[in-house]
Amino acid sequence: MDTDLLQPRQEGLYCPAGDFFIDPMWPVARAVLTHAHGDHARAGSALYHVSEAGRPLFRERLGADANLVEHAYGEPFQVGDTTVSLHPAGHVLGSAQIRIEIPGKVAVVSGDYKRDLDPTCARFTPVPCDIFVTESTFGLPIYRWPPMDRVITDLLVWWDECAARQVPAVLFCYALGKAQRLLAELALRTDRTVHLHGAMLRLVEVYRQAGIAMVPTVSVGESPRGRDFAGELILAPPSAAGSPWMKRFAQASMGFASGWMQVRGARRRRGYDRGFVVSDHADWNGLVRSAQDSGASRIYVTHGDGEALIRYLREAGHDARPLSSLGDAAPRPRMSEEGD
Repeated sequence: MDTDLLQPRQEGLYCPAGDFFIDPMWPVARAVLTHAHGDHARAGSALYHVSEAGRPLFRERLGADANLVEHAYGEPFQVGDTTVSLHPAGHVLGSAQIRIEIPGKVAVVSGDYKRDLDPTCARFTPVPCDIFVTESTFGLPIYRWPPMDRVITDLLVWWDECAARQVPAVLFCYALGKAQRLLAELALRTDRTVHLHGAMLRLVEVYRQAGIAMVPTVSVGESPRGRDFAGELILAPPSAAGSPWMKRFAQASMGFASGWMQVRGARRRRGYDRGFVVSDHADWNGLVRSAQDSGASRIYVTHGDGEALIRYLREAGHDARPLSSLGDAAPRPRMSEEGD
């Protein structure tokens, strides 16, 4: 039975054979984590199995005293009666799919993932399995990501337009994953300096220490009071929009980097001048492709509205179901911290 391997519980997704939880929402005795976003990595558990590549981010998130056991990608380790291994998910630095094996059956919990190439993290690797658990944050056919090179071209054009108008270009994006990806993609095209909100500084430095090449950056807070940021590109978390921090950027043009910008009207409703379609999650094509690449006889869908994806996969001949169908004690809906 599938419930030998996976059971949704109030604490999170539980593996009975291994007696561990995956990305638990509450403190537990033993956890295996997919990545370091705050809605997946929470402090308080007694023991965490994590990817070696994600160690600095997990330390940053969980604290210096957290009991971390690190594993290289593809390295098998025993947890209870299961053999577990972590495999690249392509979401953020150190993100992992979790492969769980018992005699005669393999399950893979993909966590958050994307299929596009990203210079800041290892690329998603399909892992053959019998049971595949997939997210569905962007589980509608309208979500199909444009080439990143085109997005960066548009971003550079906007930056130049702002410089010509002598106004700041403030780009809102999430502080872990999205900001570093943009800085790394820009580094492939330019060496211009980007200004950062204070909330991004430490996480950008963690990526630099991991060997990720990014454009030069400087803290907005290091600039003298009253500085004119005309023509500069500034990255800030969405929480900074409308805050007193924005008062220093007179007449700024504001943009938002998000997968939600794929939907016509989303930028206008959110009040941004420009929208850039950039996501650290799989688009529709990536979700369908990953389910097919897994070779799984059964596919469980979670995170987001998965109805359209389940219906499509069923029509294509796959046994697709909502993750909640595994049990009655399903965890509460989880909103992705990075959200896009």
